[in-house]
Amino acid sequence: MIEQQATQATERAAFVTADNPGIMTLDGTNTWILREPGASQSVVVDPGPLDERHIQAVLAAAGNVGLILVTHHHFDHTEGVARFAQLSGAPVRATDPQHCVGADVLVDAEQIVVDGLTIDVLATPGHTADSTCFRLVDEKTLLSGDTILGRGTTVVAFPDGVLGPYLDSLALIGELVEEGLVERILPGHGPVITDPGAVVNGYLDHRAERLDQVMAAVEGGATTAREVVELVYQDVDEALWPAAELSVAAQLDYLRET
Repeated sequence: MIEQQATQATERAAFVTADNPGIMTLDGTNTWILREPGASQSVVVDPGPLDERHIQAVLAAAGNVGLILVTHHHFDHTEGVARFAQLSGAPVRATDPQHCVGADVLVDAEQIVVDGLTIDVLATPGHTADSTCFRLVDEKTLLSGDTILGRGTTVVAFPDGVLGPYLDSLALIGELVEEGLVERILPGHGPVITDPGAVVNGYLDHRAERLDQVMAAVEGGATTAREVVELVYQDVDEALWPAAELSVAAQLDYLRET
């Protein structure tokens, strides 16, 4: 059982990892607690699953919550949103209006300020249609949700996940890194990324390699996503093959559109 307490990751960001480890969630879902040094109000990103022990641990670390933000709609990030909003009294903002509570939907490129903490909103669709990243302006830190994970690569699960926009989102993050605006990434799962340029390039290389493999499989006679998975994903744990099928469906859709 994961010990439910906050770990300080940067000057402005701490996290509590939910006790929901798994193949897709790695060590568990990271709930991020953001606060400007010396400020009284915090911002909580992705309250996580509906786990009272986790929610209470986040509340204890977050104190006076001024705002709740959501990176994307997957239940391991949002199942506890309503409960956390009820207990904290804070409004919730998300790109998906279904998860907003007492506040407007997020707008790409808007800037949010909560008790001195400045956050840039970046629409990064691909992993899901509503995937959103948050950049802490004053410390060049990006909260990536599931767009980039602390270990391994993320799943682009068709039809909600779409590969073309995902590649564009990775390129956008890569540009921010090259411009010196992002020096570390705080992911929704796994450890902090301190070499974001290498990770983004690795993600892009991985996707290009998989696309080449998928094309080769199709040219070799594979006609379904499952047949492609059996050929291309032999190096992947078969427990992940159902997710891989959705990812291959996204790749096949991308190849049809390009």
